[in-house]
Amino acid sequence: MLNNLTTKKNIKSFSVSPENLTGEKGKGGMAIEGSASHAARELGQGWKVNPYLVLESGTNCVLADVKGQGAIKHIWITDSTKAGRLLILRIYFDGSERPSVEVPLSDFFASADYMEYRQLSSLAMCVNPKKGMNCYFEMPYFKSFRVELENIGANPCNVFYQIDCEEKEISSDSLYFHAQFRRVNPLPYKEPYVILDNIRGNGHYVGTYMHWGVKSNGWWGEGEIKFYIDGDSDFPTICGTGTEDYFCGAYNFDVDGKYVEYTTPYTGLSKVRATDGIYRAQRYFNMYRWHIVDPIYFKEDLRVTIQALGWRSEGRYLPLQDDISSVAYWYSDRLDDVYPTLPDANGLEII
Repeated sequence: MLNNLTTKKNIKSFSVSPENLTGEKGKGGMAIEGSASHAARELGQGWKVNPYLVLESGTNCVLADVKGQGAIKHIWITDSTKAGRLLILRIYFDGSERPSVEVPLSDFFASADYMEYRQLSSLAMCVNPKKGMNCYFEMPYFKSFRVELENIGANPCNVFYQIDCEEKEISSDSLYFHAQFRRVNPLPYKEPYVILDNIRGNGHYVGTYMHWGVKSNGWWGEGEIKFYIDGDSDFPTICGTGTEDYFCGAYNFDVDGKYVEYTTPYTGLSKVRATDGIYRAQRYFNMYRWHIVDPIYFKEDLRVTIQALGWRSEGRYLPLQDDISSVAYWYSDRLDDVYPTLPDANGLEII
């Protein structure tokens, strides 16, 4: 990527934030009144008057509404509380009534659980101290984009953010970015967990984030991930060999009798949270896998599932009934896919 910095570009840079809600040229930092008016009362205009938005309980706000052609290049955001899953991020492209991104805010940034901080360092997502959430997936648009945030929690919160963009001509074969959330708690016995389904169009799958709550003692990650591509029915084209294998670990993430967290450019087990003892119930695992150099291409449709398997007596697999959440990330040429209805606040809560 560094060699991309050495040539001229016909690109205009802009960003949308509480200090420039439209992203217009020369319009940043102009607020006279705002969220930090009291702190800036002796300094006046131009001195950090409106650095955040206050999002009341039960309300929805527009973070950005931009017309033109270009791409979102980077999103940074943080909130003043541990709202996490109770803030819902939605992104719309080119006037579509359906959001291409509809995900709880913390899950979108591969960090569902705010109870304990962990650094997450990857190419697509970074979470930095104390809770600076960053996304680097490029998101092209031909005519417009809109970013909204809904607070379904009981308390107001302050939202700081910056959406960095490029105004430019994009290729006619550019694809739209998508992200979809799912949760099943508990997973029905002997049923695979569905990460993505009913997706149509031409595109490629670029990432999986999973937050996995284990409800049984013993190792829980024997299940295989499966990608059903372009008409696959009973059996997939791509079939993995185990959950930790898909997330590019091995042998239970176990080194000397302990789970070992790791965060790398493409894959990670970025957090293990719960009680002592490696193979105990009530643990939560935070895992991501970015298909940046190895996208999974589809021309017509795509379905993605993963099994939840542990061990029972006599060396037999045990189908698990765990608490599993996921975010699927992909690009496609469609904007009309129908997503599952998000759970309510109780259905999203991590206990």
